[in-house]
This record gives sequence, C-alpha cells and structure tokens, in this order.
Amino acid sequence: MEPVLVIGPHGTTGSRVVERLRRLDIGVRGVSRSTPVPFDWERPATWPGALRGVRTAYITYHPDLSFPGAAARVGALAREAASQGVERAVLLTGRGEEGALASEDALLEALPRSTALRCAFFAQNFTEGALRDAVAEGVIAMPVAPDIVEPFLDAGDIADVAVAALTRPGHEAAVYELTGPRSMTFAEAADVLGEAAGRPVAFAPVTPAEWVAGAVASGLPEPFAAALADLFGEIFDGRNVATSDGVQRVLGRPATGLAESSRAIRTAPRA
Repeated sequence: MEPVLVIGPHGTTGSRVVERLRRLDIGVRGVSRSTPVPFDWERPATWPGALRGVRTAYITYHPDLSFPGAAARVGALAREAASQGVERAVLLTGRGEEGALASEDALLEALPRSTALRCAFFAQNFTEGALRDAVAEGVIAMPVAPDIVEPFLDAGDIADVAVAALTRPGHEAAVYELTGPRSMTFAEAADVLGEAAGRPVAFAPVTPAEWVAGAVASGLPEPFAAALADLFGEIFDGRNVATSDGVQRVLGRPATGLAESSRAIRTAPRA
C-alpha cells in the first residue's frame, strides 16, 4: 500500500495523524523543510519528490490559510498532486476564515474527491502551542471581546477525523465543521485551564494593537503578529460561536471537552 503523505508531520495535528496512521500499520511519508524528503511551501521544486508514489495526503499549511498567497500555493500543489496520481487529500482549514474558503476551492478543483476540515480554535493552543507560556504565567491576554464564546476543539479529535477521512470510504468531496462540545468565553476557558493546572489562570482582553506589541516583544516579526491579530479579529467577531456535530457525524462519539484536553497542563512548569 502506498504511504499517506503528511505535510507538517511535527505540527499539532500532523504529529497526531502520523501517530494514528502508524498505529493502524499504514505507511506514512511525513514531509517538511527538515525531513530527508523535503517539502517547502515556498519552493515548488520540492513538491514532486514529496508527492511521488502516494495516493492520499493530509495537508496543513503554514503559517495559515488566511495569509496572502495561500490559496494559490494550495491550488498549485493540488494540480501537481493530481498530475502525479494523487487521488484525494484531507485539508486542515480554519472555521470562519474567508481566506481558507479559497484554498478549499482550489484544492477541490484539482482533487474533487478531497475533504476539508474546518476547525475551531485548538484547545492545544493553551497546552502546547502559542498560549502555553501564558497559561503557565497565569494570564491569557487576547484581542477578544469578553462576551465572545468559542467551541474550543481538541487536536486529537481533528486527527481522528482526518484519519477516518483518509482511510475509510464515505468522506469524499465532504466539508466538515469541527468544534468542541460546548462554547465558552475565554474567561470561562481560563477557569477550566486553571482548575486543570491547579493554580489561577485569568483572561485579560486587550486591543489588537496591545496584542501585537506584546507579540513583537516576545519575538514575533511585526508583519506576522499583525496578520495574526487581523485573523483573530475575523474569527472572533461572533461568527463562530455555535457548536457543530462534525466530530459526532464522522466518529460516532461526542467531541472532546476542554477539561479533558487541558489535562496536559497539569505538569506544566510555573513561570
């Protein structure tokens, strides 16, 4: 059996997809800029070697599908994949992101049997991602209004859905919206995270400009930080407050709640 291509095998979802595929004794070709078979979104010359000999692929795009040029690159990759005999792909996309819709369209135009996973904000952003240090320090500062709710999504659920779509029939040409089981404010999420950590965690709403300044002070390039702030303004404007049944529809079980996802921070060091 041909290996499954995983673009971004060390990322939050890609690493989990790799783990689950290997558990099923399915071959995996994980590719990134640092792997023996390299893949770089900025270097199309690396794409043919990564795609050679595979029929299915899990695609994650860095830094985000909302960023300029993403849809063009995804479309170009999909066309190259089709020319090499790839039959279908599963694309990680963002829920409520206008830019992500263009990437979905570009993928499905070239690989019409593919699947798009429109995902809510990852619970793992608090436990192993960009906000892990903030949780450890006890204050989550985000440019989000206090009354906005979000159905935080477990990355393990994403991986389970992705593997199902890659390995089982019935998910061709499908779009799934994936969320956690309950929507909550960031302040409520901070309470859940604090309970898991065994220490207080608070939420502090900040302006986009304040958030960008803090991100730049932490080492992010200013254009990247500004683009992220724009993305937050888009996805946290109230459009994504509802939960969806995507996890239940694909896996036949409820989505994982934030309390269970946050168990990983119990051993996180204090700042």
